[in-house]
Amino acid sequence: MKYLPLNAEIFIDNRKRFVGKMEKNAIAIFNSNDELPVNGDAIYKFKQNSDLLWLTGIEQEDTMLVLYPDNPDPKYREVLVLVRPNELKEKWDGHRLRANEATAISGITTIIWLDTLDGVLQPWIHWADTIYLNSNENDRKANLVPVRDYRYAEMMKQRYPLHNYKRSAKILKEVRGIKSALEVEVLQKAIDITDTTFRHLLQFIKPGVMEYEIEAEIYHQFMKQRSAGPAYGSIIASGDRARTLHYVENSRECKDGELILMDFGAEYGNYCADLTRTIPVNGKFGRRQKTVYNACLHLHHYAASILKPGISIIDYTEKVGEEATQQFLKIGLIRKSDVKNEDPENRAYRKYLYHGISHHLGIDVHDLGTRTEPIKAGMVFTIEPGIYIEEEQMGVRIENNFWITRNGNKDLMKNIPITVEEIEALMKK
Repeated sequence: MKYLPLNAEIFIDNRKRFVGKMEKNAIAIFNSNDELPVNGDAIYKFKQNSDLLWLTGIEQEDTMLVLYPDNPDPKYREVLVLVRPNELKEKWDGHRLRANEATAISGITTIIWLDTLDGVLQPWIHWADTIYLNSNENDRKANLVPVRDYRYAEMMKQRYPLHNYKRSAKILKEVRGIKSALEVEVLQKAIDITDTTFRHLLQFIKPGVMEYEIEAEIYHQFMKQRSAGPAYGSIIASGDRARTLHYVENSRECKDGELILMDFGAEYGNYCADLTRTIPVNGKFGRRQKTVYNACLHLHHYAASILKPGISIIDYTEKVGEEATQQFLKIGLIRKSDVKNEDPENRAYRKYLYHGISHHLGIDVHDLGTRTEPIKAGMVFTIEPGIYIEEEQMGVRIENNFWITRNGNKDLMKNIPITVEEIEALMKK
């Protein structure tokens, strides 16, 4: 790993929060992700299962976690399962964790090897009444590939058909949504790396630069600061391409007079930053560009003023929509007649703002958390309103990351330049 070792208390606390929600005499089993083939004998770069990562901090493939807080033998109430180090495999693929190394990362003292698991797991299953198995229940999931979690669930149900089965995902959605102060420290490091990188880009960007050159600078700056790289595919969208929300082609020239929308964030310690800024390629906002940008910034600040414990995402989005309507009337995008005659299911402002305003953020850039229940202190959200104008071939989005506090929120990106004046002054240097 490129990042410095994290505090194992992060994962110790995460496991305590999960176990505290389990039923009595229940066992929970978590699997790592599959290693997935690309073509020939190649495989994709391994990415750990986010739930297992959140509970253990272990990035290595073929890892499992067994939590059985009522195990009669206290030694086996939490067990980390690793693939046994193999000299030949290490010659090809590098070092594999030893037990003491895994304990230092995770805080788990009982480590067993994967090839011995079946012999010890069966009696634990026989003693337990309930088995918690994991599944990917992120509301945005669209991939139907039968991954390891689902294959494992089928195997367990065939082998132990009379047990009571529960979904770990219901607990994880609740507990992963609330970030501890230790988690936010790691997230802040990812944000600080992103801040430094954005400031570098303000000096680098000029007319004639290619979008992919900017993407390369981002990757370079991240790696220099111990980041594993981008937390997601960087969006570097100049001109009219900024209206495409997930534009990742990043292949065009950035031209004088255009705006460039950049949506990128560093990953550090497996936690994700998520920043969006829209800046002028030549360092100076045009009059209309400034008007639209400031309208978007107004929406950003308004959203931040109401994102507090107790409000639901549905009500929050509705309120931001009302404010967007007023701003879009003010800058001439819609007319009063458009508002009067709007379809309640497709409101007038949606022509120019056609995505959500916020999402959970953490180990996943679209992290686990409720989308229907009231927002709670400890959650981390993006705030990212946008204005996309087809007639003017312009797209603007502004995004910061916020930690919800007891009475409001804390802007974790408050130090990153955001106003027209700040951006122009830094680009002028």
